[in-house]
Amino acid sequence: SYLYPWESCHPSRPVPMIAFHGTADPIVPYHGPGSEMFKYEFPDVPKWIATLAQRNGCQTIPETLPAQGQISGQHYGNCDQGADVDFYTIQDGGHSWPGGEPLPEFWVGPTSQEMDATHAIWDFFKAHPLPVGTLGPRD
Repeated sequence: SYLYPWESCHPSRPVPMIAFHGTADPIVPYHGPGSEMFKYEFPDVPKWIATLAQRNGCQTIPETLPAQGQISGQHYGNCDQGADVDFYTIQDGGHSWPGGEPLPEFWVGPTSQEMDATHAIWDFFKAHPLPVGTLGPRD
C-alpha cells in the first residue's frame, strides 16, 4: 500500500498504474486502516486508487473490466498523457500474486489462480510505455 502523503508527491508527469489487491489481505487491509503485522495506518485502497486516477486527470467514473472468476477490475481512462489506471480487486484474495505460486495461506491469505497478474502487467506496460528520458540517463 502507499503510505507516502499526497501533499508530498509532486511528479513531473502523471504515471500509468496497474494495481491488484485482495479483499482478504491480512497484511495490508483492503479498506485500511491497520493490520496486525504493521503499526501503519494504511489507506482505503479503492479510495486511494480513485484519488490517483483523479490526480492523473482520468475520467471520474471508471469503466468495468471483464470479470475473471472472483476478480473484478476498473479502468480509469482518458487520462492526462495517457496515464491510465487499472485496478483489480481479488474477492477473498490475500497478499499474494494472482496466478503465482501460493504462499502459506495462514500468513498471506488465499492466492487466486483466476488471473495471471504477470501477463496482465506486461500487457499494461506494452500499452503504456513511458516516454524516452523519463527514467533517467539510461533509457
